[in-house]
Amino acid sequence: MKEKNLLAELAAYLFSHADKETGRTPSERELAEHFTVSRGQIREALAILEAMRIVERRAKSGIYVDIKQASVEAMALFAKAGLPLDPIQIYETVELRKIHEIKAAELACSRATEENYERLREILRESEEQLAKGEGLAKQDREFHLEIVRATQNSVFYRICSVYYVMGEQRLPVYFNDHERSAKSHAEHIQIYEALLRRDGNLAQALMSAHLQGAESYWKGLIGGGSDAHNPVLERA
Repeated sequence: MKEKNLLAELAAYLFSHADKETGRTPSERELAEHFTVSRGQIREALAILEAMRIVERRAKSGIYVDIKQASVEAMALFAKAGLPLDPIQIYETVELRKIHEIKAAELACSRATEENYERLREILRESEEQLAKGEGLAKQDREFHLEIVRATQNSVFYRICSVYYVMGEQRLPVYFNDHERSAKSHAEHIQIYEALLRRDGNLAQALMSAHLQGAESYWKGLIGGGSDAHNPVLERA
């Protein structure tokens, strides 16, 4: 079993088989038997999950899980594994993404290369084709925003922001299933691109802030709607 597959499947298994009261999970031996791998492989995977703050290994006690302490990377892993995420944490992550991407727009204005601009133009052309076919912009939206982050020329910044989109793989197609929302998003992308092209950092930040306000309001509405907090779309973010 590949390491990435083992991590995601192990995380899902631990949460589904942990004691509801204590959070204690099956032992290393039981996990190795279940996944048909060596205990060494299980220990290595557990070490990674512990670094992500998904599990805690207590000497002479066992393995325990606590999703509330998990890192952002861990939440992306949960999304990959199909585990439900806490709605409030999802909204807080959307809020954090907004902060990061507003700053990315400013930095991109002074650091973007012609290669970045050409890729943004290509994405905008693809978006127009998608809209003409009546299809959503989930893929193009992700690529547009991450290209702006890439244009900061900061690889760590890019890796951090990429995590947010891993978490949103199930959410974005639903969000952009609305043709009017896709068309509005595309129009706003064009405005942001033009501000980047003029290297107007203040305008790019303002446009990005207004653009991301839509997604933030969307999540706030789902979470604030009482029973909507258990909406399956939300849980599969």
